Amino acid sequence: MSSLRDRVIKYINGMNDRLSKINIPEYQKIIDLARQYTEDAKYYLDKGDVDTAIVDIAYAEGLLDAVLIINNKDPDSDISKKVFVGGTFDIIHPGHIEFLREASRLGRVYVSIARDKNSEKIKGRKPINDEEQRLEVVKSIRYVYDAFLGDEKDFIKSVERVKPDIIFLGPDQHVNIDEFKKELEKRGINAEIVKMPERINKWKHSSTTSIINEIVSRYCKS
Repeated sequence: MSSLRDRVIKYINGMNDRLSKINIPEYQKIIDLARQYTEDAKYYLDKGDVDTAIVDIAYAEGLLDAVLIINNKDPDSDISKKVFVGGTFDIIHPGHIEFLREASRLGRVYVSIARDKNSEKIKGRKPINDEEQRLEVVKSIRYVYDAFLGDEKDFIKSVERVKPDIIFLGPDQHVNIDEFKKELEKRGINAEIVKMPERINKWKHSSTTSIINEIVSRYCKS
């Protein structure tokens, strides 16, 4: 897995590429400000301050996207990175938020929500919240640009829908990377696959299973 610093470098390079293609004179001051934030991101990255670099490049992207939207242009036509995420997202907890936050550092996040029957097949139990409820909740999370229900029969159709630059996997998503890449390439998808190395366990409950077990322990005593 590439380092966070390497990914920020790619993000900065992508913004420089976008800025080189934008020519909207009436919004030049805002475009120049976006360019300044991009330069600041490079400055802080060179100093080893990755967190500030991420903040600066995110500001730059927001400014540029606003200019494009005002001018009735699709930001996706100019953005350098689309990030695909797939999952059940049943009972939302801080672990989910950290996962989506990490994904958003790589670009614009698109989430494919697992269908009820597929989730039950994989996890061995029905989701607590049905697919429509889970979709509604995920759509409201600030790090998510768009969310949709995945395909019931073919997971890669959801990837094809987004055509991502990056596929971001969670630490519990066990995928054979080589086989996955081969299948993607067969369908004309050449995406970088990035895996979050480990679950962030800063809280008492960082998994849906942990929350369910707590509820059972508290309220289902014989």
